[in-house]
Parts: sequence; C-alpha cells; structure tokens
Amino acid sequence: MPVRVLVVDDSNFFQHRLKEIINEHPDLKVIGIASNGREAVDKAAELKPDIITMDFEMPVMDGVTAIRHIMAHRKVPILMFSSLTYEGAKVTLDALAAGALDFIPKDFAEVSRNSAALKQKLHERLLTLAGSSVRLPSTDYTTDTKAPVMAPTPSATSAATSALARSTSISSAGSGYSHHSSVSAKPGVNDSYRLKRQPKILVIGASTGGPVALGEVLTTLPANFPLPIVLVQHMPENFTKAFAERLNKQCHIRVREAIEGDLLEPGLALLAPGGKQLMLDKRNNGCVRILADDDRINYKPSLDITFGSAANAFGDKVLGVVLTGMGSDGCQGARLLKESGSAIWSQDEASCVIYGMPMAVAKAGLTDKVLSLKEIGPRLVREVM
Repeated sequence: MPVRVLVVDDSNFFQHRLKEIINEHPDLKVIGIASNGREAVDKAAELKPDIITMDFEMPVMDGVTAIRHIMAHRKVPILMFSSLTYEGAKVTLDALAAGALDFIPKDFAEVSRNSAALKQKLHERLLTLAGSSVRLPSTDYTTDTKAPVMAPTPSATSAATSALARSTSISSAGSGYSHHSSVSAKPGVNDSYRLKRQPKILVIGASTGGPVALGEVLTTLPANFPLPIVLVQHMPENFTKAFAERLNKQCHIRVREAIEGDLLEPGLALLAPGGKQLMLDKRNNGCVRILADDDRINYKPSLDITFGSAANAFGDKVLGVVLTGMGSDGCQGARLLKESGSAIWSQDEASCVIYGMPMAVAKAGLTDKVLSLKEIGPRLVREVM
C-alpha cells in the first residue's frame, strides 16, 4: 500500500505540479489537496493521510496555525515548504515548534523545470518522514519560555515502513545507513556511568528533528554551565541566524550564530552558520574558524568537520553528542574523537525523529552512552557541573 499524501498549498500551479511529482513514485499517492489551512485541518481529519506537505502563507488560515490544529487531534508527519529567507526561516522554525518534522525549499524555478534533484529529494523526504515518530514539545517553543523537556510519543505508518524497505535510495549519500536498520544500541541503565575525564568543550550535532531536540537539551542547562558549546545543525544559509536568536530567547545560557574568530566561553553556545563549515583552531585556543562552502562536502555545516577539528584542537577533552538526524554525518568525526580519547554520547532510537546519525555512531561502536532526549540535558549538568 502506498504512502498517502495530503498536499496543502494555495497555488493551483504548485498543487498540480506537486501532485504529478509525488505520484510519479510507486510508493506515494496524493489522496487530497487543500487550498488553505482551514481546509487542511478538515481534510486531515477526514482523509487521515500518512503525511502532509504544508505551505506556510495561505488565506483563511496560515500553515503554522493549521499545524497546531491538526496536531491537537492527530499526530501526523508534516513536511513544510519554506522560503529560504530570514523571515521564511522564522516561520519555518515556528512550524517545527508547532509539530512539523522537516522542511524543504519552495523553489518555483526548480518546480517549473521539472528538476530531477527536486523529485528525488521530495520522494525520499516523504517516504522517510512518513515512517517517523511525531513528538510535540510540552511547551510552545515559538515563545521565550524556559521550558522543560518533552515526553516522547512515537508513532509511525506501516505504509512508509514497507516502502522504505523496498527503497534503496533513502539513506544519505555515502552513509549506507537507514533509520529503519535493525542495528541499534539500547539505552544504558547503569547510573554509575561517569565521564573518564572532565571535558573542556561540548560539541552537539543534529539534522532532521534537531531544532526541537536542541531546544529540549539546551533549555535544561543553567546560565553558569561551565563549558563552551558548539552546535552543528544541518540548515541552509539564513536559517541559522534566526534559529540562534530563538534559542537565545529560550535558554538560560547564551546562544548566537558563530562568526570568524569567535572565542569559546563557558555558558556560550555558538551555532555553525548554514552553508559554511565551522572548525576549531588549535593554534588560537580553539577559536572559531568559518570556512566557505565546498561542493565536495554534502553537509554545510558538517558535524564530521567540526568533530574532527575539535579532536585536533582539544584531544581527549571533548564531549561530543549526536542527536536525531538522517544519514551518518558525525560518524567519521566521532571516530577521530574516540581515537583522541574523547567521549561520545548519542540519542536513543525511541526518542529520535530519524534514527540515522545516532545509529551510525552506535553501529560503529563509538558511543560511550546512549540516552533518551529527556535525559541528555540533566546528564550534562550531572557530569560537568
């Protein structure tokens, strides 16, 4: 049975093109189209789709409000179409906070020219997300409320699971891993675990599901958290500035987008800028270097690169944390950290939106501690304060 998709967009052109593109895949089928948020809420309740594609700017009811209404009645995976601007980033972050799982650029030119790259990206994203767990934060993360962590409530569709099992293109390029792999590490239950040595820096990486997950972790840290923090979230340019500003409002620690020459400070989290790479310079006490885009690297920013530079700059004094995300970015960098004597923690499968990046480090035997999302922040405080 194919994955059943509801398309929500107020443009007749996008409605028809998305329907054509989606229906080209044998494991996907558009079962309905809505032209505004109010209609989306009604059709979501009536048709019970496996996944929804959602525009954000529509008449009658906008996309973010529609997501909140839909999630209040039935948790269904939602993929946002987003404008790649600063304002579009803020709206997209609102949508992710409301319950959307991921976003994809809304590029009129790419849709018009029938881009093969767009088709592959959209098909893969829909199939992957349709089988993912949908979790809502316990607090509205569109505000600056200092919030507690959420309780995971996993759900998935059998249609997406069977479709992904048949598909060979769902894993990230070169990763060789899918979030449906049978290989996973079980969360540890031994509370006697302790870090072997006190770290000098905390580096956290994430991809799909990461914006909410990072918020859940960072809001638990006190203002006097003693370590500098570097964050790597797979995001396009323009998005990371808005994301850092949002986290700074939510958290007790300080958060901002990293710039060239930034110095590491306790209680300060520096977010790698989208479209670039963040490295730590060993010659200058680990200060931040921001490198221009390189087409040979799939992820911009890449956790592998930041982890690797942290291993070079700080040796065995790094604590690396790998959160929810598609693919295996971070696995090679984690290996360098382990070879240097540093520690790696990873998020457990049950609390991940996509168990890809954490699974890769666990499967490679690089994880020292597997933790649920709600455990990571308190464990950080316990280990380093």
